[in-house]
Amino acid sequence: MVPKKAVLLSNSFLSYTIFFFLIFFFLEVTVIHGKPHQFSRVLSPASLGLKEGKLTQLQVYWHDIVSGSNPSAIRVAAAPQTNTSPTGFGALMMIDDPLTEGPEMSSKLVGRAQGFYSSASQSEVGLLMAMNFAFTDGKYNGSTITILGRNTVFSKEREMPVIGGSGLFRFARGFAKVKTHKFDAATGDATTEYNIHVYHY
Repeated sequence: MVPKKAVLLSNSFLSYTIFFFLIFFFLEVTVIHGKPHQFSRVLSPASLGLKEGKLTQLQVYWHDIVSGSNPSAIRVAAAPQTNTSPTGFGALMMIDDPLTEGPEMSSKLVGRAQGFYSSASQSEVGLLMAMNFAFTDGKYNGSTITILGRNTVFSKEREMPVIGGSGLFRFARGFAKVKTHKFDAATGDATTEYNIHVYHY
């Protein structure tokens, strides 16, 4: 018969052996076979060529055309109750709206507003808007500003945040003051003035 003390010593030895084996295995995997992964690091703004920030003001006119054979805004989704809702609640519109320098469609095209808006209020015509203003003219050609916010379209003036940008508008932040310039109740077409203040590098 094996003495009880010998059994305890044997079990203890086995436990220590397993413990040291696990430690050795962990060290081998993390140290010998590679470094632990790191997915972030702190950078200096200068390393990306960023200089002092500046504030830019832009004024453009947004043309939302829902009528005719070639609309720039089309409904892509709706709820069963949308057509009977006084606010059009649940409608989702995809847009590729022209942005012009002046209020008339014949004025100079400076970009496109691409994204969507949806009717998100049951009590008033309140839209959730998510758009990229993709500029195509002058030094801003190829740069974008991203606007995401609430637009109560029958208010005299609305404000929506600028949440980002690309190209010359990298790290953009700011706001857009929005006013309806013209609305055709018969067709649903609208022209809206966007007065944008954007801080960027």
